[in-house]
Amino acid sequence: MTAPIVLIVGRQSGEAKGVRGEAFAAGQRCVRAVQRAGGIPLLLPPLPELVDDLPSLVERVDALVLQGGGDIDPGRYGQHATAEQLYGIVHEHDEVELAVVAAALAADLPMLAVCRGLQVLNVALGGTLVQDIGRETHWLSYHQVSLQPGSRIAGAMGTDRPAACHCVHHQALGRLGQRLHVVGTSDEMVHAVEVDDARWAVGIQWHPEDSAATDPQQQGLFDELVRHAR
Repeated sequence: MTAPIVLIVGRQSGEAKGVRGEAFAAGQRCVRAVQRAGGIPLLLPPLPELVDDLPSLVERVDALVLQGGGDIDPGRYGQHATAEQLYGIVHEHDEVELAVVAAALAADLPMLAVCRGLQVLNVALGGTLVQDIGRETHWLSYHQVSLQPGSRIAGAMGTDRPAACHCVHHQALGRLGQRLHVVGTSDEMVHAVEVDDARWAVGIQWHPEDSAATDPQQQGLFDELVRHAR
């Protein structure tokens, strides 16, 4: 059996070495977590010129990962920028990721949306974001997340109380998008959602790839994604 191909949406990057010009990149922790799960990671460069080709592309892959990153332009969810703390807004990232989410949901492609990815998923389905929650509690810190027993995410992690979820976010979900339901919270903020009518499409507000190499609960999210991709 051919290993499932897992599409990872890349980022513009000026930090890569050994290449000519600016690079497109994905974090190695995410890529290696997909590989450990038995998937073949495939990088999608965030080129808006590819948007019209995304529906045919998702038919040729088996799953999708939306990785973390900077903030979404508030205009994408009907707001003006009101928080000075907004950072890392890249038009190309927003355009490609919102389009690939739409294509993936239409094709019922298994999806794991991580941190910014969760926020992209929410915005793609008509939701909004809280532009800034501060960096006092959920920036570069580990938290316990309370998951709904019997949820897909709890099943993947083998627990409904994962104790070491690495959070690096200064925003949170506001109005919940259509087709989403909340299955996990931390400090009364949404930290996990699932798409109601999808085969396996979930979003989480933390970074499981940061500790997946040594934490089976976090690696379990990638394992379950690839299992549904087979």
